[in-house]
Amino acid sequence: MIGVDWGTTSLRAYRIGTLERIDRPAGILTVPQGGFPAALRDAIGPWLDAGETRILLCGMVGSRQGWVEAPYLRCPAGPAEIAAATIAVPFEGADIRLIPGLTTEDSAGIPDVMRGEETKLVALADTVGSGLACLPGTHSKWARLEAGRVTGFTTHMTGETFAALSQHTILARTSEDGPDQPAAFARGVDRARQPGGLLHHLFGARTLHLMDRLAAAETRSFLSGLLIGHEIAAAADGVAAVHLAGAAHLSDLYEAALTRNGITVTRHDPDLVAAGLTHIGRSLGWV
Repeated sequence: MIGVDWGTTSLRAYRIGTLERIDRPAGILTVPQGGFPAALRDAIGPWLDAGETRILLCGMVGSRQGWVEAPYLRCPAGPAEIAAATIAVPFEGADIRLIPGLTTEDSAGIPDVMRGEETKLVALADTVGSGLACLPGTHSKWARLEAGRVTGFTTHMTGETFAALSQHTILARTSEDGPDQPAAFARGVDRARQPGGLLHHLFGARTLHLMDRLAAAETRSFLSGLLIGHEIAAAADGVAAVHLAGAAHLSDLYEAALTRNGITVTRHDPDLVAAGLTHIGRSLGWV
């Protein structure tokens, strides 16, 4: 079986059962209309020529901007439910199934969605069974795992908000690029636990600089700690332990912030997609 994680900016393909892997900066936004079959064949042609006939796709390739839209599957969901909800995609010479994203609602009935992360979470749930998992990123996902299934999750636009605030607001005028400042980051994490709310705290990043109490070289780290601290307060309130899987530098920041909040962190290999594809493929009877 071939597993493919096809996102907005990249394509990663795995030949399940081997160590073969393909990485390409060929996300769905680079594919012309009607060009998905040719783009996929160009990426994995040698494996198809070698006799592979089953392909499992996950990621934004299943969005409205992708090849075929795969409707979101409502939580709770594990490998069996996800496999049963996969969508068949016509493709000459191979069977293709497209993995759906997941959806849930918060306590106010507001919907949330993920597409691609569910495959990572399937693998993580198989490893840890139950607990709270964090996948940090541009849109960080916090998922509740129970008995190997994803029972619910929340999305936090922390990474995108940090980029916007640090580059396109008045805070950009009082900061400068440079190495991380751990003390300033910790100060931001601590500030997030104080009263006043995020919007008030954000303006404080400017006034601290105006009053010579926060150096320009420290502002970005302070802002990062502030935003991540508020994210943790919202997503992990009352939680004692978190499973963390993400890029090394970002995971280092989240681990530091979680630990500072008294939360135990277990780090996991962020490259979980191949394992998740394998689990879902096994439920399909393909592995």
